[in-house]
Amino acid sequence: MDLAVHSLGRWGLLCWDTAWRFGQFVQFALSVAAALLRSPRRCLRWSNLGEQLFHVGTASIPVVSLTGLFIGMILALEGYDQFAALGQEERLGGVINISVVKQIGPVLAAVMIAGRVGGALAAELGTMRITEQLDAMRAMDADPIRILVAPRVVACIIMAPILTLYSDMLGVAGAWLVTVKIFGVAQADYWHFSAQFVWGWDLFTGLIKAVFFGGAIGLIACSHGFACSAGAAGVGRAATAAFVSSFVAIIALNLVLAEFLNSVFHLFHRGFVGVLD
Repeated sequence: MDLAVHSLGRWGLLCWDTAWRFGQFVQFALSVAAALLRSPRRCLRWSNLGEQLFHVGTASIPVVSLTGLFIGMILALEGYDQFAALGQEERLGGVINISVVKQIGPVLAAVMIAGRVGGALAAELGTMRITEQLDAMRAMDADPIRILVAPRVVACIIMAPILTLYSDMLGVAGAWLVTVKIFGVAQADYWHFSAQFVWGWDLFTGLIKAVFFGGAIGLIACSHGFACSAGAAGVGRAATAAFVSSFVAIIALNLVLAEFLNSVFHLFHRGFVGVLD
């Protein structure tokens, strides 16, 4: 009985702590949104935003390039035997490309951004917190949310879909390289079935997901940096927590957005077909 009460108490404390942390995050996100709405020009001065666009986007190109290219090649290598056994190897490119454009490309690009950028943002802001630089900014009547957080979040939102599109292109190229050049599938069949499988809506779906992924990464990383505890260990924990939380958010958002966007597509598709009928 005592063990059950103790376990119930621990679960209650865990739920309360989770709810409290989520409330703090929502408050932080609302503060960022309010700063952007009140003074967008001051939040997005090029001197701040341009540097963050470089760090988030340009500096992430090598890792996103390798990830996108290799994932397309791996999917082609793993899937060819199954498609060839059914005599449908010419359709392999279409299946891989729609998977890359709708799901794999946005998710992998976001995970790479979370790993390379999210942890760095949390560590950078966490270091500023424990060295009291954030307090010094507030004492000088400078809002750290407006100056430090808003440009980083906006940079993540802008660069995530751009990097996703770049990752998609390399994933398609990697699949083409293996399917056509190694396995000898006709190039015309590869592109023909890719065009049949992949619609403009599929590309739009992946880019919309990337926008939400980028916003989540920026907000989560900056919030962990602002909540960083003292010491080098605190900075390390903040960086780790930023990546783990961002990864979980990416997976959860992918599920929710996939269902929502599929529902929107079916709704408008039925309406369009009804008008034609």
